[in-house]
Amino acid sequence: MKYVNNWQSKTLEILENEVWDETGFRSVLMDRCFKLRKKCLNEFTVEDLRIMISQQIGLTYLIPLAIEILKADIFAEGDLYPGDLLKSVLTVGAEFWKAHLNFWGAVNNLIKERRDELEEENIPTKEFDLALS
Repeated sequence: MKYVNNWQSKTLEILENEVWDETGFRSVLMDRCFKLRKKCLNEFTVEDLRIMISQQIGLTYLIPLAIEILKADIFAEGDLYPGDLLKSVLTVGAEFWKAHLNFWGAVNNLIKERRDELEEENIPTKEFDLALS
């Protein structure tokens, strides 16, 4: 996928060219996701990424941001626990990874390089190896 110039300074609504209808978002989580789609990506926190990736929203744009954070800190933490961003990335389905092999390779390399540390922190990684099987 080719990204537009300055894509990180844009919102998911702009990048995906899709505005969600505000009606029907009455759960706290969906209201948060609705608001995050209107937030510029370069303003996303680790927690914002964790939430959206966990909900499988905007993955094409958010996974590359998450990978950069994870390269700097594999245990990057949102509001839950150390490593919660990686955990959300590891829950992304195989369909996405098959369509974005470069992202899968980057995450897979991170896991291989840090597997012992991740397992010490009880962050399961074996399922990710099988995601493309």
